[in-house]
Amino acid sequence: MSGATAGPGVSVARPAPLPGWLPDAVAAAGARLVPPGPETDGLLWFGGDLADLRAALASAPGTRWVQLPSAGVDAYADGGLLEAPGITWTSAKGSFARPVAEHALALTLALLRHLPERARARSWGRSAGTSLFGADVLVLGAGGIARMYLDLLAPFGTRTVVVRRRAEPVPGAERTVTTEHLGAELARADVVMVAAALTTQTRALLGAEELAALKPGAVLVNIARGGLVDTDALVAALASGRLGGAALDVTDPEPLPDGHPLWDLPTALITPHTADTAEMVAPLLRARVEENLRRFVAGGTLEGVVDPAAGY
Repeated sequence: MSGATAGPGVSVARPAPLPGWLPDAVAAAGARLVPPGPETDGLLWFGGDLADLRAALASAPGTRWVQLPSAGVDAYADGGLLEAPGITWTSAKGSFARPVAEHALALTLALLRHLPERARARSWGRSAGTSLFGADVLVLGAGGIARMYLDLLAPFGTRTVVVRRRAEPVPGAERTVTTEHLGAELARADVVMVAAALTTQTRALLGAEELAALKPGAVLVNIARGGLVDTDALVAALASGRLGGAALDVTDPEPLPDGHPLWDLPTALITPHTADTAEMVAPLLRARVEENLRRFVAGGTLEGVVDPAAGY
């Protein structure tokens, strides 16, 4: 695995076959591809059993940087990995924004146009549907996916509010508020799109109380993490008819078990975590890794740096 250049050592944190493009990318950045060990300065993790990542870190005490393959880092935070001293962790946050935001828009339109019910229908039925144009949209989160979703909403002339930890303006949003104002904003929303990170503070961010605060007929889209929404409360809200519909690319539990009540609710639309398929993600993750390799060797600021305290 070793190369001929004299730059920092970069390792892959599991014994799986390397991506075919990786050796050239490491060499082009001016680094050396080495096995996990004393020569390792940077560690690339492409997914798998976290035990392999722990083992690689244990064998490479000089690791200064770890690149993760996903936008969310809740699994690494829950496992205590992000607390390792002296390591800068980078994720793929922002890299997958375009395909995920595209999926979020598709789910939004599907709910407003009652496509979950129509896909199950076997008779003509009643005329129903709501236009996205001019709707009140509430976006939970302000990361790359949320911002790209706001860009996609622009032609629809929606009135959009973002809820985030800090009330800093977000391009494309009319207003930005903090989470303490979530209840009041839910009461105004026609569409709620969940794009927040899953942390100890945001778990079950939308529970029974929050879902009850929504205006009757509002719809919910979740493309972030299933644990942000209380599943039992969501089932109850859909079954009562108060919530107009829910489109979920993520669920809690995940995968959603066969026979779960959500499968039988006519206003629920579930996609199996396919907002960013492997085929979509591969070139985007490659671009993030290549860019961070160059920055790491040059001593520059890395992209997608994780804040361990915040959990994303």
